[in-house]
Amino acid sequence: MFVSDAMTKNAITCSADTPLRDVVALFRTYHIGGVPVMDGRELVGIVTESDIISLLESERRSDDLWLPSPFEIIEIPIREYINWEKTKHALRNIGDMPAKKIMTHRVVTATEDMDVEAAAALMLKEGITRLPVLRGKTIAGIITRADIINAIGTTYSGTNGE
Repeated sequence: MFVSDAMTKNAITCSADTPLRDVVALFRTYHIGGVPVMDGRELVGIVTESDIISLLESERRSDDLWLPSPFEIIEIPIREYINWEKTKHALRNIGDMPAKKIMTHRVVTATEDMDVEAAAALMLKEGITRLPVLRGKTIAGIITRADIINAIGTTYSGTNGE
């Protein structure tokens, strides 16, 4: 079976300038976890749930040992309040951020004439869950792990278990 037989043909995409709030709306509306990012008709990246979640990672704690002085005990709540205000401001601005700021630039892709098994192996090797399917430089569709499972189920459902 070929990728063209299992892929979703009308892939949901966004442009490089699409704000993240609109990307997330696409995820929710279409029950998907990633969208190819297009510049005109050319694939330039992909935005996934992991890309968005990575924006929420907190800063790494320092390895230095720090013991507060009596004066710093008064300062700590003030410092924490300021940090929380900065965090709230950053979260508000995430929605306005264009897809091109967080997209994965190195996109692993498939072709329509690739075997489904090869696409599955590529997903496993790369640790990804979807492959945009290219026809030349334009996108022909997208294949996900769910598409592969559905294709396997369809292939084997009519064979009486043989």
